[in-house]
Amino acid sequence: MTREHLTSASELADALRTARPPIVLDVRWKLGGPPGHPLYLEGHIPGAVFVDLEHDLAADGAPQEGRHPLPTPERFQATVRGWGVDDGDEVVVYDDDKGWAAARAWWMLTDAGVAARVLDGGLAAWRAAGLGLEAGQVDAEPGAVTLRPGQRTRLSADEAAALAAGADGILFDARAGERYRGEVEPIDPRAGHIPGAVSAPTTENLNPDGTLRTPVELRERFSTLGVGVGSGQVGVYCGSGVSAAQEVLALAVAGYDAALYPGSWSQWSNDPARPVATGSTP
Repeated sequence: MTREHLTSASELADALRTARPPIVLDVRWKLGGPPGHPLYLEGHIPGAVFVDLEHDLAADGAPQEGRHPLPTPERFQATVRGWGVDDGDEVVVYDDDKGWAAARAWWMLTDAGVAARVLDGGLAAWRAAGLGLEAGQVDAEPGAVTLRPGQRTRLSADEAAALAAGADGILFDARAGERYRGEVEPIDPRAGHIPGAVSAPTTENLNPDGTLRTPVELRERFSTLGVGVGSGQVGVYCGSGVSAAQEVLALAVAGYDAALYPGSWSQWSNDPARPVATGSTP
C-alpha cells in the first residue's frame, strides 16, 4: 500500500496475500439505517471484521454531549483488541456510503496511534475491481494492541466557536447545504449553523464513483474555501462527528492537518446558550 491515508482495492487485495495482512474492518452504517450487520453477513471483503459504529465507535451520553460522543480510551482499547489488532498491525477500514463511517474509524484509530487507511471508494470499489466477497460472521482472535490516544487535534465547543469567530483559523460545516442554511433539520433540536462557520459539504470531496477526488483537486476546493498558507487552524464539524471525519480525511489527502469537533452540531444545538446562524453566509 503506497499512499498515506488511502488504499485502493487492488492494493488491498495484494496486501491480503502477504505474510502479515492488514486487519480489515467493515464499518457499514447509514444515518437512519438500515443496520449494517445484516448486509455484512450477506457479503463482505474476505476476513473483514464487522464494526458497529453506534456501539464500537461512540459512547452513550447525555444529549449535551452530542449524538455520537467518543468512547473512553479504556473502552476503545478493549474494542480494538476485540477486532484482533496487535501492536504494529496495519488496519484498513471501509464502508459503502460516502466514506463517513470508515473515516470515523480511521480518525479514531490514527488518533490512538494505529496505522490505518481507508479503502478508497469503499465496498463499491472492491466490487468494481471484480474481487470476491465472503458471507457470514468473522470473529477475530483478540489482539493486544496498546493505544496511544491524542495523536490528532480535537476541538471543544468553545474552541470551535473561537475558530468560527476568526481566531486564527477557519471552521468548516461538513453537513449538506440545506442543513447549514437552516432550511431543514431532521435530527437535532435547532436548525442552522455555528456563527462564522463556512459551508463545506462532504459530498463535494467525492468523485461520482465514491472515491475521493485527487489531492490537487481537493487542495483547489479547500483553497477556494479559505484554506492555505497562513490561514491558521482548520476545524471541521458535522451533525454528530461522523461525516466530519471524512472531511478531515479529505483535508489530510490535500495536505492539511485539520481538527475535529466531535460533539458537532448535535452538541452545539442542545445548548440553548450557544448562538445559531441561518442562511447561506457564515
